[in-house]
Amino acid sequence: MRITYLDNAASSWPKPPGVKEAMAEAIDDYGANPGRGGHALAMKASKTIFRTRMQVSRLFGIKNPNDLFFYLNATQALNQAIKGFLREGDHVISSSIEHNSVRRPLEYLRRTKQVDVTYVEPRADGLFYAEDFQAAIRPETRLIAVSHASNLTGLILPIVEIGRIAKEGEVAFLVDASQTAGILPIDVEKMNIDMLAFPGHKGLYGPQGTGALYVRSDLDLEPLIHGGTGSQSEAIEQPTTRPDRFESGTANTVGLAGLLAGVTFILETGVEKIHAHEWSLAKKTIQALQQIKGVDVYGPGTEIERVGVVAFNIHGADASEVSYILDQQYGIATRAGYHCTPLGHRTAGTEERGAVRASFGYFNTDEDVELLITAVTEIASAFHPS
Repeated sequence: MRITYLDNAASSWPKPPGVKEAMAEAIDDYGANPGRGGHALAMKASKTIFRTRMQVSRLFGIKNPNDLFFYLNATQALNQAIKGFLREGDHVISSSIEHNSVRRPLEYLRRTKQVDVTYVEPRADGLFYAEDFQAAIRPETRLIAVSHASNLTGLILPIVEIGRIAKEGEVAFLVDASQTAGILPIDVEKMNIDMLAFPGHKGLYGPQGTGALYVRSDLDLEPLIHGGTGSQSEAIEQPTTRPDRFESGTANTVGLAGLLAGVTFILETGVEKIHAHEWSLAKKTIQALQQIKGVDVYGPGTEIERVGVVAFNIHGADASEVSYILDQQYGIATRAGYHCTPLGHRTAGTEERGAVRASFGYFNTDEDVELLITAVTEIASAFHPS
């Protein structure tokens, strides 16, 4: 059975052909330890990681590539940003659509360091407004931490405006770009982003086990992990130089070689072109689902641009059951449940049942949309016969 893959919000697939080739080359030709030796193979591995750092920095307008630190995923990057920056008694502003990768570290610090957290809610129209983040700022506010886009509904937050407000209020600004890196234009300087966390395995078309955190040059964090860095080995304390200070242990050279190929593909294709294609597919899906009897679609209408994520339910049907039928009977891969964002489901009104999520990537087609709509129509008709 042909697989129609609509779970790109979890991990993009398929990858550009160059990703697999770059990873195979790293294993076959220079599988040595980067930064841990002066021989030719170690140097080649180090150069690959440096090139990846350069290309990723180019994509996000990062002036100094050494301000970019590699991790296994966005979750690790967010934990480093949140736990490494906040202090006892600080106040944080976040949003009510956050993934658990933001919410859980914040709630952990609420319990252990008396960090106070305010979750800004959308207005009656379902949209977030920068003025509401501004109104939440207090004298002890030290950080605004928000997702660029919801992984449930695809709603895009007004990052530019929130960044301006954060800068004017002298509050640090952390953006979780898990659903937007490689999909929406991001420039950390122009958007006043102090910290940017993102995975490599979603919109950047790299492999799983890759992610990164950008931290503004004059913003210091307490490292969460201490250990070998290949530099300043004679020192007892963690190195002070970047990126070594935040990259203890052997790097994922093979994965970062694949990430380099993925980011190169994005730079050559163009972020705007990628987003336009994904939004076109999502928009067609939303409009078609809204015409099917017994189907609820969540998030703003198609007049509000989103990323390529569509969440829906069929009346009387369990979301997990619908997703299972789509997979087993139609060969369509979606994701059902709570998508690691109970806050987002509460905001969407689906906290009691979850939802089915279809998420598009650059390699999806109009035919994929048609297959999904046909399948949902048939499933819905079984629960809501005419």
